[in-house]
Amino acid sequence: MYHQSPSPSPTTTPLSSPTSSLSLTQTINGSHHFTVKGYSLSKGIGVGKHIASDTFSVAGYQWAIYFYPDGKNPEDNSTYVSVFIALASEGTDVRALFELTLLDQSGKGKHKVHSHFDRSLESGPYTLKYRGSMWGYKRFFRRAMLETSDFLKDDCLKINCTVGVVVSAIDCPRLHSIQVPESDIGAHFDAMDEDNHEIVVTDMEPKVFKALLHFIYRDTLIEDGESSASSSSCMPFVSHTLEAKLLAAAEKYALPRLRLMCESVLCKLITVNSVAHILALADQHCAMDLKSVCLKFAAENLVAVMRSDGFQYLKENCPSLQSELLKTVARCEEEISGWGKNRSVWAQFSDGDDTNDRSVRQQTWENGGERSQNLWIELDVVDADGSPGEEG
Repeated sequence: MYHQSPSPSPTTTPLSSPTSSLSLTQTINGSHHFTVKGYSLSKGIGVGKHIASDTFSVAGYQWAIYFYPDGKNPEDNSTYVSVFIALASEGTDVRALFELTLLDQSGKGKHKVHSHFDRSLESGPYTLKYRGSMWGYKRFFRRAMLETSDFLKDDCLKINCTVGVVVSAIDCPRLHSIQVPESDIGAHFDAMDEDNHEIVVTDMEPKVFKALLHFIYRDTLIEDGESSASSSSCMPFVSHTLEAKLLAAAEKYALPRLRLMCESVLCKLITVNSVAHILALADQHCAMDLKSVCLKFAAENLVAVMRSDGFQYLKENCPSLQSELLKTVARCEEEISGWGKNRSVWAQFSDGDDTNDRSVRQQTWENGGERSQNLWIELDVVDADGSPGEEG
């Protein structure tokens, strides 16, 4: 007789731990102060003609203030002065908030302010489609009223502009980190009596010396409340943070554990906008783990990094590091090709990348790794025109 074997009971597979990520949209802000001196002489320049400020950089894009003494709109017959903010570099669909302020020069503080900030926006931030796109007011101020107001003093106008470029980033668990070894403070007191000699400390700020003593006696970094890196948001000035200065002290006084601790903190500050400055800092103070992380992150986010102010700084001040970055990019391409996976740094040039403040994380690219040689050519084109982020 045929007997059917019982079916095996289904195996219950335990669920893996849930993962999470956070999409963060915010603005990177920057301001510029523009003084128009000799206002009366600018009158009669012609409707639609402007006086431009010097360009200034916000979030990797160049901007300029345009002042129209005779107005921008021919229909107004020079009744108004016009003020606009213009995108002065290449960019596609750059979303931003703006604020234009005509300063009251009487000291009363009654400035004339037009602002996107701190108010509800029905249609969201303004989108600039291409280089030369502008936001502003054709009828910024009636000219006759302006000339009898406190905004005009000594034939001079003062205009302040703030630009807030909207950027989005995905914050997920960091795949780049620097490990700090366990404390070994006890091993440093064995020969304390024999090594009793005076050490003269020079070229060190009091707060940095205090933090250095804190480490020597407690084997820890100074409390977070006193740490400049914990509250630092101005990335181009990352070299001014306490951890950056302690990194220099760790190199000078041969304190390898302190160096690694500072590298670990600075590693967490790496973003598209800051990576070039942190890379230069790491190279200057022989922080090799931090340097390696910076090079890898910059290679993974190459196009966005090239659009940052930091990349221009790297080109002008650290050409050897730029060469190392190119070699890192080439290695990444070779590894990708060797794995046979459809990922490539080159895809950043194909797809574009407008993320200006991405946290440290690995980035997945498309289009394969077979175009690595062309990547070097593309970088040479960008270097040739001297404009980060502008492809020739």
